[in-house]
Amino acid sequence: MKAETLPKQGAAQALIQFCQALSLEAMPESVVDYAKWCLLDSLGCALFGSRQPWATIMAEEMLAEGSRGRSSLLGRSETLAAPAAALCNGTATHGFELDDLLDEAIVHPGAIVIPAALAAAEAIDAPGSRLLLGIIAGYEAGNRVGLAIGVEPARRGHHQTALAGPLASVMAAGVVMNLSPEQLTAAVGLACSTSSGTKSFAAGTGGGMMKRMHAGRAAEAGVRMAQLAARGFTAPPSALDGHFGLLEVLSGKSARPEQLVLDLGKRWAVEQVYVKVYPCCAWIQATVQQLVAMRGAHPVKAEEVKKLRIGVCSYAARNNGSVAPPDTMGAQYSLPYCAALAVTADPREPAMYFGQQLDEPARRELARRIELVVDPEMEAAYPKHYGARVHLELANGKSYDSAVLDPHGMPSDPCNDEERLAKFRLLVRDRMSEARASRLIDAVRNIENLRSVSDLTRMMKPDQRDSAAA
Repeated sequence: MKAETLPKQGAAQALIQFCQALSLEAMPESVVDYAKWCLLDSLGCALFGSRQPWATIMAEEMLAEGSRGRSSLLGRSETLAAPAAALCNGTATHGFELDDLLDEAIVHPGAIVIPAALAAAEAIDAPGSRLLLGIIAGYEAGNRVGLAIGVEPARRGHHQTALAGPLASVMAAGVVMNLSPEQLTAAVGLACSTSSGTKSFAAGTGGGMMKRMHAGRAAEAGVRMAQLAARGFTAPPSALDGHFGLLEVLSGKSARPEQLVLDLGKRWAVEQVYVKVYPCCAWIQATVQQLVAMRGAHPVKAEEVKKLRIGVCSYAARNNGSVAPPDTMGAQYSLPYCAALAVTADPREPAMYFGQQLDEPARRELARRIELVVDPEMEAAYPKHYGARVHLELANGKSYDSAVLDPHGMPSDPCNDEERLAKFRLLVRDRMSEARASRLIDAVRNIENLRSVSDLTRMMKPDQRDSAAA
């Protein structure tokens, strides 16, 4: 849809009407298939993340509040009211830097959209077909709002996922709930007042647990605003793209409201996601990928590295350059740490970002020796590409040079089905048996045929018959 063909009410209303009218029957088969892969990837991230300290704290807090309802805590036996469940599951899904990303929009959709859609669906006992529609609509809204916001707020320190996230989740929840156009407009307007979140977690002083919460808060906000709108709570229809609306307030003259509708129905967000390979920041993945290829199948000792230079965009050089990260979040955002890890160990293994591994002396020493520079090609390519140029010299005289614009997992170099399934099985290996994981995969593949979304979430609860793995 082009700007000149917009209805009189503008871009936001066109997007809302488009999402509200979605049907699986009228949708390209590939879009539905990609949505299922997005669901599976996010479920794996959620089940892995549910055991992390931040997810446990969030779940215990919500349970202590007595927020009872029908919506599942993924990986646990308890249920909560839908907004609280979305908060907990979003925190878990975003809890280890493995969840998907819409790269140019700089938005993590899966950790927001899928917890919101699941929680809303369970609250009303919706079928799997409504869940799929909600996922597709939520990814679409998150991508388009992120693009419309542009990169200027991110450069000022806003967390783009937390800004666009409530719009993604409210669209997902609203479509799952089959809100009317008027109700969905109100829900979107209400969600605009919940967008917030800073990137102080990337300041190099330790990220704590804050970023993990951003996706959860965005998911929670969307479900809550959709439920309020369903009861008749109203909001200005211009809250997204009108005067004093979200785009104007956040982005000013750099806002791009036309992105809300550009090629609407022709270009689908679920087909454009970046599936992460390594549990670290997206800007770092290209560096890690190249270093793993350079070193080969076996790690190299830190003392065998003579020189390591990494060229990235100025944004990554400025925000991901900590040489001595003090905690897990800091390590996952540190180019020097992740590069040193890629050379000396297995950067796919989540355990390498915890505890004693963070303080391994030789790896710390190598991280301090890494040269981080701004590369002109990578600077010009950002934010459409998250690339890196790497130069590695070893003490044995071998030297390697490489450049990658798009790391593996990006739409230009996507993970294949086997890689996606392997990632899912790795993430759930301590949560369930291989047989139960296979049943869950089959359920996701046939999600549109499920009478109730609860049939899916029930498969992820601790099961006495599978207690050794769960």
